Amino acid sequence: WDTNKYDGGHEFDLDVSVFMTGESGKVESDSNFIFYNNPQDAAASVIYAGDNRTGEGEGDDESVTIEFDKIPAYVEKIAVTVTIYDAVARAQNFGQVQNAFVRLVDKQSGAELLRFDLGEDYSTETAIVFAEVYRHNGEWKFSAVGSGFNGGLEALCRQYGLSV
Repeated sequence: WDTNKYDGGHEFDLDVSVFMTGESGKVESDSNFIFYNNPQDAAASVIYAGDNRTGEGEGDDESVTIEFDKIPAYVEKIAVTVTIYDAVARAQNFGQVQNAFVRLVDKQSGAELLRFDLGEDYSTETAIVFAEVYRHNGEWKFSAVGSGFNGGLEALCRQYGLSV
């Protein structure tokens, strides 16, 4: 990600989080909420590579590895989300962010298979469900979502059935 011209005196820190949900659309175990304080699920099927607090540098700022053959059978959907850390206190929102995207890359070949670029139309949102990977007829499918939320990570946790 990059930031638009912004003179708020604070760096932007965007954080990836992943919610692995069951048939109910809710996270069935705390270990299926992957983020900077819980970098992988119990099966090691989804692994968060770590927090990039500035978005500086070339290449992907944050990444998550998904090993589809290790995902527990009860997991129906994997929601890939991004939040702005401490957004309310810093008066930040996704309307101030540009060049944010999520992409699916084949780890072995490095080939980009799918990509979803987020627009700059999120003037109040502090959390976004970028994409979902879900099971359909025994195969994994990708869906670009782009659904914005106010309330940051806490709002997403409530959406996916976690107590905050």
